[in-house]
Amino acid sequence: MKTYRFILEKYTSSISSRHICPECKQKRCFVRYIDTEGIISFPDYIGRCNREEKCGYHFTPKQYFKQNPLDNTTTQNHKLNRKLETRLQIDHLPKTTVKESLKYYDRNYLFQYMRSQFGSIITLNVFAKYQVGTANFWKGATVFWQIDELDIVRTGKIMLYNPTTGRRVKHPHNHITWVHSILHKEKYNLKQCFFGEHLLKSNSSLPIAIVESEKSAIIASCYLPQYLWIATGGKHGCFNTENFKKFIGRKVVLFPDLGAIELWKVKAGQMQELGIEIIIFDYLECNATEEQIKEGYDIADFLLQIKPQEAIIQTLIESNPILQYLIEDLDLEIDMNSSSFFP
Repeated sequence: MKTYRFILEKYTSSISSRHICPECKQKRCFVRYIDTEGIISFPDYIGRCNREEKCGYHFTPKQYFKQNPLDNTTTQNHKLNRKLETRLQIDHLPKTTVKESLKYYDRNYLFQYMRSQFGSIITLNVFAKYQVGTANFWKGATVFWQIDELDIVRTGKIMLYNPTTGRRVKHPHNHITWVHSILHKEKYNLKQCFFGEHLLKSNSSLPIAIVESEKSAIIASCYLPQYLWIATGGKHGCFNTENFKKFIGRKVVLFPDLGAIELWKVKAGQMQELGIEIIIFDYLECNATEEQIKEGYDIADFLLQIKPQEAIIQTLIESNPILQYLIEDLDLEIDMNSSSFFP
């Protein structure tokens, strides 16, 4: 008779041998896998639900090893198990929800504003890159998805902007909410990640530029594509030591909003303790006017004073539609200077 190293935990008279299913949340119906050699301790979600017809959840050790190749040492295995257990406790949203939002940009007020600044092509590209969506919670609203480095959707932040000024709508109330809230996800265990974090793996050679606002991140990426721009989503949000660890081995530049530099110096110190090469861009703080400081300007506000070439052409086309026909009929080529918008 063949024996197996990894088996389902045998039933005992104690309820400790049956657990809550991570999928259907039913009590005393989930059986975990164990290592008969006592070397590997699997995360709590590796097992099978006994409610085969109503639930059918079954996550095998084979699937676990395929997704998470283990090193040979017990210490390394233990660290990986702890990481996966932490990951299991974080709630998430399906990628289909994100996909459904990536359209209706003609209704999206932030898209309308950015199109007036950068033109259609660049705006469409940056919305696709950062997977910025449209929400129908408020007319014209934008949803910034928080997608982590493993492509897991933590949540989405819904915000409303003025299509003419690009500023947030704060009257008669602050228009900001969360996707998991409007979907009535009860007891949702939210652990925020950086906006744009899903780009870290595919852009491993670029230095990382961190700003506070999601809007500022996508705007700055249009001007300075030699950096990978991500956003904290607020003064605190995901801006903590645990999340800093994903920057180890990368060069990081912080671009704090005016008035926030002291707080960001503290964060910079925490990164330096992890061995991260860190720079704080303090030029704005040293050269801003009193009015700019009062308004809390950030790097995007200063960059927007430079008009990108495509936006200039689009403005001319909108005021003189015949120009579009001339460009097409004469097969004119427009040099968009793709590496940077700086002259």
